[in-house]
Order: sequence, then C-alpha cells, then structure tokens
Amino acid sequence: MTSTLDPVLTAADAALRTLFARPHATRATPAPIQAPGEMTDSERREAGALMRVNHVGEVCAQALYTAQAAVARDPVLRARLLEASHEETDHLAWTRQRLDELGARPSVLNPLWYAGAFGLGLVAGRLGDPLSLGFVAETERQVEAHLESHLGRLPAADSASRAVVEQMKIDEARHAAQAIDAGAAELPAPAKALMRLASRVMTTVAHRI
Repeated sequence: MTSTLDPVLTAADAALRTLFARPHATRATPAPIQAPGEMTDSERREAGALMRVNHVGEVCAQALYTAQAAVARDPVLRARLLEASHEETDHLAWTRQRLDELGARPSVLNPLWYAGAFGLGLVAGRLGDPLSLGFVAETERQVEAHLESHLGRLPAADSASRAVVEQMKIDEARHAAQAIDAGAAELPAPAKALMRLASRVMTTVAHRI
C-alpha cells in the first residue's frame, strides 16, 4: 500500500510546492546585480512579460517531469526524471526572482498550466519509457528554441534576465541530450506539431496573464 501511494504523494507534494511555495534554487542565480533604472518602463514591462512566460514554462516542466516519473516503469528512469525536475526548480526560482525584481507577477493561470502539463506527462509516460523519453527530448528542444527567441526579444539593458535565460538554455539542451542518450524514441511529426501548437497558445496567453 505504501509503495502504491508513494508516487501519488510525491505528485501532490510537487504540485503544492510548485504552485504555492516559494521555490529555492540549489545553484546561485546567474543574473548579475543590476542597478535599477537601466531600463525604460516599456522595456521593463516587456521583460516582465517574457519572464512570466518563462516562469510558466518552468511550472509546466515541474508537472511534466513529476507525472512522467510517477508512471515510469524503469526505476533508473524514474530517478533521472526526478533529478531533472529538481534541476528545473532552479529555473523556477530564478524566473520567479526576476519577476519580483521587474515588478511583474506570475501567470494567474498557473494551476491550469500545471494541470494540463501533468496530464500530458501522464499520457507520455503511459506510452512507455522510450516514447516518454522522446517526449522529454522534443520538449527540451522546443524550449531551447523558445529561449533562443527570447534572447532576441529581451531588452539589451536587461542583463539579469538575459543571463538567466542563457543558463536555462544550456540546461535544457543538456536535458535533451541526456534523454536521447538514455534511449529516447523519435516522436512522429504530427506529435511535434501538436506540441508546438500547444506551446504557442500557452506562451501567447501567459505573455498577457
């Protein structure tokens, strides 16, 4: 009974911590100390909106990894997914810190984003470990491309946000490579397109609310 309940309790704890607790990073933020007043008001608003989108992405990452770990058949894979989730907590903390510093707020729809991502993670995990890893690899590749686009949109003066996004991009590329090395299956093109569409909807909405 205890072993059956463990994944459920872990998932519930992860959801509560992600949505309602202040995240704590295990690594120092890569953002340099930035004096106030280096950005215009419009630049600060745009930076805040972009970092809100990135924060939502990290909320979703927590949900995806937790759900996939809960149904992973291989104990080694389960441990790897949970380890990746812990590293993504750094990103969650860094983006939340930047939101606070920019005077922006997290998305009010974070519980909805979390629930949707958790459901996707469960479906991916139920398809078997190779496809679950393939979902991780493709997700991380798309996130890496998304972060690269943000580097082109963040104000040049916002060195703090840019440093955070740069480090996140490095970490996501490593997660994708690790998933491929662990035996990820290539997802079919329609699945990749559907993932891009879902991401586009999420980023468009989160940019505003």
